[in-house]
Order: sequence, then C-alpha cells, then structure tokens
Amino acid sequence: MKKGLIVLLVIVLLVIIAAGWFIGRYNKIQKEKVTVETAWAQVQNVYQTRYDLVPNLVQTVQGAANFEKETLTQVTEARAKMGGSVNLPPEALSDPQAFQNFQANQAGLSSALSRLMVVVEKYPELKANQNFLQFQAQLEGIENRIRTERMRYNDAAKLFNQLIVVFPNNMIASFINVKAFQFFQADTAAQSAPKVQFE
Repeated sequence: MKKGLIVLLVIVLLVIIAAGWFIGRYNKIQKEKVTVETAWAQVQNVYQTRYDLVPNLVQTVQGAANFEKETLTQVTEARAKMGGSVNLPPEALSDPQAFQNFQANQAGLSSALSRLMVVVEKYPELKANQNFLQFQAQLEGIENRIRTERMRYNDAAKLFNQLIVVFPNNMIASFINVKAFQFFQADTAAQSAPKVQFE
C-alpha cells in the first residue's frame, strides 16, 4: 500500500513537472509571437502614414502647370492596388503568397513615388512650392522609417523562427500549429546591378 502511494506520488510529480515545462515553453512561444506581431503593427503604421500622405502629395503636384499626368496616374494606380488599406492580418504573416503580394504592392507604390520625385526635378516651380517641399520631406522621413521598421520586424521574425525550429520547441509549435513568419525580401530588381550610361 505504501509502495503504491509512493509510485502514485512520483507519477503525479512527473506530470506536474512535465505540465509546468510544457506551459513554460508554450508561453515563451506565445510571447515571442506577440513581439513579432507588435513589430508588424509598427510596419503597418508607417505604411499607413505613407498611404495617407500620397493624395496630398499628388494634389500638390497636380497644381503644377503641364506636369506629366502619366507619372501621377502611376502613383494613383499603385496606391489603389492596395485596396484602400495597408493592413495584412497577422495570420497572413505566415502565408508566403499573401506576404509576397503585400510586399509587391508596397514596392509598386515605392517605385511610383520614386519616379514622381525624379520627374519633379524638371519643374522648378514645384521645387519652390513650400507645400511640396514639406510633403517631400515627410515622404523621405517615412521611407526611412519604413526601412527601420521592416528591419525590426525581420529581426523579431528571425528570433521567433529560430525559437520554433529547435528541439523541443519544434514539437510544441507543431502541436499548437504555429508557423514561421515570412521575411521582407529585397526587391527582385535589386538583385541585378543598375546600368549606368553617360551621354
């Protein structure tokens, strides 16, 4: 009878230790997941700021006589491709296709805005316009913040992804159906060196 009680106590103690260990690992994974989602919220916040700035920038540029309408159309269309929002739900951060589409839409707007800034150089009246200069400075600041927040998101995603691939966390992650987060990648155009031609 005493022996049976000792065996039962040992089993209960082992179950408690195993449950405590599992709960500790589970909580660590969930905390790191929240860290990545918080970093992602900051990325979206900065993209939203840029998204909101674009109509004011376009309106200011439209005021310039004979400004190239094709460039403005490209900016407006790139913004419209995002469907009125820059939000990507957290579960899509683990979906390579959804993440790639989001990144492509953002890259399209970045490219259109870059072309706009290049074309503006031909219009001295725009470069002297205080509203335009203010929007241009805001856009430059936002682009820098986007790079910073994307880097922070990638760092948080890396730590999380490392956490869930090592043993025994990989078994727990599989059991609770947690997937790795996607990373921001360099634009495919960045893979090849630009051609420089002097005339």
